[in-house]
Amino acid sequence: MNIKEDWIQYIESLQNRICAALEETDGKAKFVEDQWQRAEGGGGKTRVIADGNVFEKGGVNTSIVFGDVSETMKSQLKVEGAKWFACGLSLVLHPVNPFVPTVHCNYRMFELYNQKDEVIDCWFGGGTDLTPYYLFQEDAKHFHQTYKNVCDKFDLSFYPTFKKNCDDYFVNTHRNNERRGIGGIFYDYQKPSEDKDVNFWMNFSKACGDAFLPAYLPIVEKRKNSSFTAAQKYWQEIRRGRYVEFNLIHDRGTLFGLKTNGRTESILMSLPPTVRFQYNYQPEKGSEEEKLLQACLNPREWV
Repeated sequence: MNIKEDWIQYIESLQNRICAALEETDGKAKFVEDQWQRAEGGGGKTRVIADGNVFEKGGVNTSIVFGDVSETMKSQLKVEGAKWFACGLSLVLHPVNPFVPTVHCNYRMFELYNQKDEVIDCWFGGGTDLTPYYLFQEDAKHFHQTYKNVCDKFDLSFYPTFKKNCDDYFVNTHRNNERRGIGGIFYDYQKPSEDKDVNFWMNFSKACGDAFLPAYLPIVEKRKNSSFTAAQKYWQEIRRGRYVEFNLIHDRGTLFGLKTNGRTESILMSLPPTVRFQYNYQPEKGSEEEKLLQACLNPREWV
């Protein structure tokens, strides 16, 4: 089996495993699958869960897409070549309960070919980040520790580097450099080299993908039955507004999908079902809401 086929098989298996575990945790809602085809080449499986006991809205998507390198890709993405291939999994989960964090995860592989269909470039990218509405130190520590453990098995420099990448990437620069959440790990354009070949990056990406459930589900189980007030739900919707702003203004994945004629419904699946944009909303000084905001303004070390 070649690298491309191995990765496709892994991504499809990961989607199945994650969806099964999330359905079990929710206890009510089931994923609905929408298979789609892309005119220029390839397609994918969009799986959406909604109105559950735990998950208000979420999606776990896979796509296997390919095509000719367009002028738009050359100018916007600085890609040189004749044809391209991309395969990945992307998920976002928006919980009902404000004490359960929103989470995002994305792992992908990209190949570039010349006119003879020979691979001329290849890279891996991905990451997982947590967006809580209320800050629990032990949840943040658990989430970051899970990914640090994965990173440390491959290279001790990975966690500090990829954590900083994540802190520096998920930023609403137009909001005084406010982070979307409390981060995680994020890496992109990781290309095979002499000391880290294509199998190294493949295995690292698989290990990160496999870490998603143990990183996130224990937090969900701990918080999903907590009682909450209308005011706490209101705050969740205010913070969801920041999530929407980041995804539509800054997120490279969203912009890439829209610029390469991706499937709009699948791309915008990441947006929460209800959201508030209140003029100049400020949380009360010293409140739990302000503590969360301070954590987003000033990235910190969790482990």
